[in-house]
Amino acid sequence: MIATATTSASIFDQISLRIIKEQELIIGPVAWEEAKKVSGFHIVDQSKGQVSFDGDAKEVLNKLVAQYTRLFGRASTEVCKDAVQDLIVELPKDQVPTSLK
Repeated sequence: MIATATTSASIFDQISLRIIKEQELIIGPVAWEEAKKVSGFHIVDQSKGQVSFDGDAKEVLNKLVAQYTRLFGRASTEVCKDAVQDLIVELPKDQVPTSLK
């Protein structure tokens, strides 16, 4: 059971980093600044790609996607979905953030 929790956490880490890096390709370093504004999400070490979540990682990911969507519109949501589609398939359906379905 512990391995599953660790695996899920690392998948959420990977999803968040993939979203930020994909947004960074489009909007530059602003992507990281916007991610820092998301409550419950912390960039521990940007250069090493280390992040952490407070609370429900699924909800924090929804907030991350919403942050980009609020600023840059629906196209940002699609960029986020496309960036992580291969990672999402590894999650149980009930763990997939609604913003990435």
